[in-house]
Amino acid sequence: MTTAAVGAPGSPRRYLHSLWLLSARDLKVRYATSALGYLWSVLDPLVMSAIYWFVFTQIFQRTVGNEPYIVFLITALLPWVWFNATVSDFTRAFNKDARLVRSTAIPRSIWVNRIVLSKGIEFLCSLPVLALFVVIAAFGDHPVQLNWGLLLFPVAVLLQTVLLVGLGLLVAPLCVIWTDLERTTKLILRALFYASPVIYGVSDLPGAFETLAAFNPLSGIFALYRVGFFADEWDPWVISVGAVMCFGFLALGILVFRRLERPLLKEL
Repeated sequence: MTTAAVGAPGSPRRYLHSLWLLSARDLKVRYATSALGYLWSVLDPLVMSAIYWFVFTQIFQRTVGNEPYIVFLITALLPWVWFNATVSDFTRAFNKDARLVRSTAIPRSIWVNRIVLSKGIEFLCSLPVLALFVVIAAFGDHPVQLNWGLLLFPVAVLLQTVLLVGLGLLVAPLCVIWTDLERTTKLILRALFYASPVIYGVSDLPGAFETLAAFNPLSGIFALYRVGFFADEWDPWVISVGAVMCFGFLALGILVFRRLERPLLKEL
């Protein structure tokens, strides 16, 4: 392939071409030896949704969320799986391909962004599961009432991408310099799952916790994913604060990455 076809070295076109090649490589490696292939993109959130649906609807009396609860769960679990898998991979983003990171001339941020992109593609490929349960719910006692909020679904994807890029630029270099952060990050992710409105909604939280939840950017993102299916999930305060937090993490990530890029190369 000629240089003209992929852009001059250092150009945005060359960067995007390299980003796509690395992301496609990640996906091919992930599914090359897998008999189920694409199905692995949906099995994790599907099994998690089934477990929580069974526990909170068949065993215990549920007082959180909206009906149909399975749709309420999946609209947050699918993006949560994207978030969790991406942040987990950030912890070894540079160590995994240390030789390439040191030897290539492309911007090092690409090793973060390729994880966001490849996991994002898996997320998009899992959306038919959500559509399937919306259709199934239409024949039940609590059909989903689709509304104008569906137009905000791409906005949620964009905000989550911004958040993940910012976190990646922050977490990936720190994990190279301080290796203990890899295990710490996994512990934080476990706690963050329950601190984020996945199995419940922000409005289900009591007192001051509802206000505090707005400062978790995932609260606003999940609200945007859900509002097209559950109109009462619209909360301008939570969504606005979440959007500001997303861009705040992006700015912080860029600043930290620029300062730590040279130190991390010495550690590799």
